[in-house]
Amino acid sequence: MTGIELTDNEFLRQFEATIDGKLAKMEYSSQERKIFLTKIVMPEGTENHMNDFIVAVFNEVEDRNISLVPTSPEVAKFMRSNRRKYKKLLPVGINI
Repeated sequence: MTGIELTDNEFLRQFEATIDGKLAKMEYSSQERKIFLTKIVMPEGTENHMNDFIVAVFNEVEDRNISLVPTSPEVAKFMRSNRRKYKKLLPVGINI
């Protein structure tokens, strides 16, 4: 799946995307020039699109020119698997 349309729900502090008619969410908290990705919620039946959703969030973070800290186990696992491509998004001194 490509072209996930991402929405930043600032009130609930979560990125949202409709995937197969269901709402996928990634909760975050912000501090200075960092965003902490704390929890990902993929509705039943959309789990196979999780990586696409994470990539969409990472692209949004990169567009904002801020650093990200993956505190969610799923996001940290994705970061470890794609370290070379996304290492530049980590704050200085943070290794995953």
